[in-house]
Amino acid sequence: MPAHITYPYTWIVGTDTHSFLRDLARGLEPQADQLVDAMVERFRRELPEVWKYEDVAALIPTTVSQHVTAVLEILQHGNDLTEVTTPPAGIELARRLAKHGVQISELLRSYRFVHAGLIRLFSEEMARLTKSPELIHAATITLSTMGFEYVDRTAEGAAAAYQTERDRWLQRRLIMVNEASVRIGTTLDTTRTAQELAEVGTDQFADLVTVDLLDSALREEDTGPTPVPSVVRRVAQQSVLDDWADSADGTGETHTYPEGSEPARALATGQPLRHRITASDIPTWLAVSADHRRTLRTLGIHSALLVPLWARGTPLGLAQFLRHRTADPFDDEDLLLAQEIASRAAVYIDNARRYAHERSTALTLQRSLLQHRMPEQSAVDTASRYLPSGSRAGVGGDWYDVIPLSGARVALVVGDVVGRGLHASATMGRLRTAVRAFADIDLPPDELLTHLDDVVIRLQREEERGADGISATCLYAVYDPVYRLCSLASAGHVPPAVVTPPVSGSGGPASRAVDLPKIPIGVPLGLGGFPFETAQFELPEGSLLALYTDGLVESRTRDVDIAQTLLRDVLAQASASLEETCDKLLSALLPSRPADDIALLLARTRALDADRVATWDLATDPAVVSGARAQASDQLAAWGLEDMAFTTELMVSELVTNAIRYGKAPIQLRMILQSTLTCEVSDASSTAPHLRRARVSDEGGRGLLLVAQLAQHWGTRHNREGKVIWAEQLLPGSGSPEPVL
Repeated sequence: MPAHITYPYTWIVGTDTHSFLRDLARGLEPQADQLVDAMVERFRRELPEVWKYEDVAALIPTTVSQHVTAVLEILQHGNDLTEVTTPPAGIELARRLAKHGVQISELLRSYRFVHAGLIRLFSEEMARLTKSPELIHAATITLSTMGFEYVDRTAEGAAAAYQTERDRWLQRRLIMVNEASVRIGTTLDTTRTAQELAEVGTDQFADLVTVDLLDSALREEDTGPTPVPSVVRRVAQQSVLDDWADSADGTGETHTYPEGSEPARALATGQPLRHRITASDIPTWLAVSADHRRTLRTLGIHSALLVPLWARGTPLGLAQFLRHRTADPFDDEDLLLAQEIASRAAVYIDNARRYAHERSTALTLQRSLLQHRMPEQSAVDTASRYLPSGSRAGVGGDWYDVIPLSGARVALVVGDVVGRGLHASATMGRLRTAVRAFADIDLPPDELLTHLDDVVIRLQREEERGADGISATCLYAVYDPVYRLCSLASAGHVPPAVVTPPVSGSGGPASRAVDLPKIPIGVPLGLGGFPFETAQFELPEGSLLALYTDGLVESRTRDVDIAQTLLRDVLAQASASLEETCDKLLSALLPSRPADDIALLLARTRALDADRVATWDLATDPAVVSGARAQASDQLAAWGLEDMAFTTELMVSELVTNAIRYGKAPIQLRMILQSTLTCEVSDASSTAPHLRRARVSDEGGRGLLLVAQLAQHWGTRHNREGKVIWAEQLLPGSGSPEPVL
């Protein structure tokens, strides 16, 4: 109890538990304001995440006060806890936290914090009122039980209000994104497209939107690194005020973003920024003239979003979203929404300005759709190259991809769309997106190619009559570092080269075996009706997979067998550096400018140590749930991750319970420690789980929702034996975790 709070008592307290608690509450009631102040001050220190928003901070004292008053009344009058409801301020606080995008875990943590704080304060006061340890013990147990039930019931109402507000915000965001997709990009005119972005932005989102494009982009030059200072031209602006056009500078004029300014940094890095503005400190980059500055000061601009317009890896300009009439400043969720809308508009602007330059557009599109940065994963080390055709006939549709999968696995993809130019590049982007979508639901390689074949057939049906038919090849491989197993399927694509690690100790120099495995090769995508087959083989740790398109080995001036011999020779002498190996392959196999596009992907396999994987077979008996929690907790202790025990036990409990209740035997729990902690529960049922919103009166239905809130990522993958539900958590202190093998 803080030293400044005193409790002068002049009565004799009751000697039984309920009388004692009633008298305790009666004595604390005059000091309720001081109790609230103490709780709020502790709230400010221990929950800074929810305190940084002004409207939330202003509501916290009222919320705490209502909770304290409710608890004191329950103790004094013995109110029925089944009739307890969340105080109005608690409902409004939950809504505001949802609006600001604060995680629901922070809301629930605040309830646990308030509960713990009140228990501590009451316990300290009980020691002042009586010296009977039996009475204190009984009162503490009763108070804790009542407190837990009170927290459960009030937190449930707050969580429901949070979810309702969150759903409302997501619906608003979806409506605005849909509006943007319909209203932006209706023409191939750069200025009109920019103006459409400004108009959508001022539709119940911002009060003023301006769009500046790089002068070099408007001249249809290739835009490389953003010049400093950045010369931009204002091509569009829109305000909610009808007389804005008369008081602001007109469009068409050029100005510069000073070096080091927020707009210059956002444009150069491609990262959006949120900025607070005061009337006495209008930044120079916002006001393009003295008259403009006076106008902005009069309007009372207080919040700004600086969203770079980047399309296909190329900077085009900057959109500024400003608020003056809307009281609420922009928050992080608004920043994401503005970024999504601006990203769509940027693509349309780029299409418009490059309309007459198809080859240049196709090359830019091709490069932007390929991976520029390999994703973090622990299964393989990778290096890649993409070389466009040396011919001016147009860029092709070759692509590669590295896609992290659940269970520490990774998918390796290489494909080739038949054709040239923008059409081939655009088709490649659609197929790559489809592959990623199918990979996200963890389809086996043969099933994935079957679905991809259906996508190509649908694209063919959408083509105009007389247009060239769409066709493509694709190789999809999945590597599992737990079992060191590679599973792959081919749709008309050349098989990979497999290099086993060197074998030493035989008295001679270390040697590498290079093999072109005889895998079943299906027909190219787009023919339909033909099955694909998955091949599997085990790989020693350190094996090298070389996936490539046919342009690497096929040439009009050289036999394929000669090219494959060169490929084997280079890979047999592969160095430790995958980047160097990529360069040596291209140098040996492509002495001149290639006549076809080439995609090359090298992957060196890694193996997950056995002590990083724990597996338990479980019976279909609800009684095993507690044992599964204990096993998970013990394993975390062995890994030195005791801090993750509470969350992990909760997730394991929900996943195992879900499998026992709705799945079929056999049931298995597996934990994998790599750059993240993954918990998997498998069963023999193919029924897919789904999230649902449980009603207040429902006794269950919140398990998967709880897992989804606690996990960094979660999902389901199906196999021929059933399904696996997995949940992934970041390790403590892992901002950008390094792989742990």
